[in-house]
Amino acid sequence: MKLTILGGGGFRVPLVYGALLTDRGEGRVTQVVLHDLDAGRLSAVGRVLAEQAAAVADAPTVTTTTDLDEALRGADFIFSAIRVGGLQGRANDEKVALDEGVLGQETVGAGGIAYGLRTVPVAVDIARRVARLAPDAWVINFTNPAGLVTEAMSRHLGDRVIGICDSPVGLGRRIARVLGANPDEAWIDYVGLNHLGWVRGLKIAGRDELPRLLADADLLGSFEEGKLFGVDWLQSLGAIPNEYLHYYYFNREAVRAYQQVEKTRGAFLADQQARFYEEMRRPDAAALTAWDRTRAEREATYMSENRETAGAGERDADDLSGGYEKVALALMRAIARDERTTLILNVRNQGTLSVLDTDAVIEVPCLVDANGAHPVSVAPLPDHATGLVCSVKAVEREVLAAAESGARTTAVKAFALHPLVDSVGVARKLVEGYTSVHPGLAYLK
Repeated sequence: MKLTILGGGGFRVPLVYGALLTDRGEGRVTQVVLHDLDAGRLSAVGRVLAEQAAAVADAPTVTTTTDLDEALRGADFIFSAIRVGGLQGRANDEKVALDEGVLGQETVGAGGIAYGLRTVPVAVDIARRVARLAPDAWVINFTNPAGLVTEAMSRHLGDRVIGICDSPVGLGRRIARVLGANPDEAWIDYVGLNHLGWVRGLKIAGRDELPRLLADADLLGSFEEGKLFGVDWLQSLGAIPNEYLHYYYFNREAVRAYQQVEKTRGAFLADQQARFYEEMRRPDAAALTAWDRTRAEREATYMSENRETAGAGERDADDLSGGYEKVALALMRAIARDERTTLILNVRNQGTLSVLDTDAVIEVPCLVDANGAHPVSVAPLPDHATGLVCSVKAVEREVLAAAESGARTTAVKAFALHPLVDSVGVARKLVEGYTSVHPGLAYLK
């Protein structure tokens, strides 16, 4: 099979290739095509992959190209992990928002809207090309904001585009481990949107063990989310929220923490990865060693501002190994080989949540087989969660409308309606700020 990776010069591509190297089954990926607009980054990542493959017999071949149409033709699976505007764009998203006193995180609040506004037109162009050049391919979307971008692409690819995220999987595994269970044997009742969901139950051998966790304050406070949100708040909710909900539940504290750091997350990653790619310009550099070192630093500092605000301390070692690449591999295996499995994915609602329409992309457990991903029926969300989900989905729809129409007023509406933007006046300033720093938003008139 042929796998095309869009954003193939991206720093986390070796995680995907490393997962492919573990697959020795029939019908596995044998050809990987990396596509990126930056030939230098493609060369750097290609060197890392070559060192990964050196110790593995019959490793998938790797080719690189800057020609999108060439990359798409003949693909069986297309993995999309593009970053429109690069990491400097992410840093700009953060700064513009923080200057107005609101959150600039890349998938949540003002930063997520800005990222979506410049990413959706590119993602839609890719979806149209896939429909024309590789109509039988399955698209696995990891491009952020993942739910929003998946919904934009689904309007052209239907259910052949599926969004993935490692956050719900990591959360479920942490809960299972703290309960003393095998994470691979647990059923996770997780419902919401991407980066806006809740674990409401975790069944082991048919028995829901989440009430036992919520009733035990010591146990509840012993893992990442317990430290991040606090035992009392989790017991009040009666559920374990995705870590990104910290930006909603503790917004003032998060904004203050981000305003006080020397470098925002985007600026830190931009500098860190620039050093890596610069090092890769040296022919004698040990590519895999340099990549491993940089990745370890990246993972250890993930959401560090939030953890510092909550007094949560350092990340656990078990949470430093990534995870989305394993979801991607499991998804490809299930579809290509009809190896039926259950994964938490971003898919069209299809009546799963009655408060949203059929085409709204949600994040829920799905049964996956050769025909794709099928959302599992779930119980309704409680009112507080329903309110947030409906509010944020309405914002996503305004982002899609603005990207399609180019209407600046619609972009302002998207910002103004978000729960973490507290003023129409601030929304207008955000649009002014973002259009001034992002050439990719010149289409907003």
